[in-house]
Amino acid sequence: MAKEAPKSGLAVGLKKGHQTTARVSKPRVSRTKGHLSKRTAFVRSIVAETAGNAPYERRIMELLRNSKDKRARKLAKKRLGTFGRAKAKVDELQRVIAESRRAGH
Repeated sequence: MAKEAPKSGLAVGLKKGHQTTARVSKPRVSRTKGHLSKRTAFVRSIVAETAGNAPYERRIMELLRNSKDKRARKLAKKRLGTFGRAKAKVDELQRVIAESRRAGH
């Protein structure tokens, strides 16, 4: 929303009206929707570590190991909806594969 010019204190003209001070309001909670908090990220990492990957994630990892990147991205997009989230998921699973190779599993 555009900020208005300060009022002049006069009863006539473009900026007529009482002089007021603008109140600074806190950002609304709705503005933070979808933002990943530290606690949520931690809990999700523990759950993934304990329970393992979901079946679709295991399939994507298998496709990536067999160098079928395009097929993996298509599967992720079908499962997750938007391309951005699918791309992030595939990148995350590629990192998981790389870490498991480094660990020697």
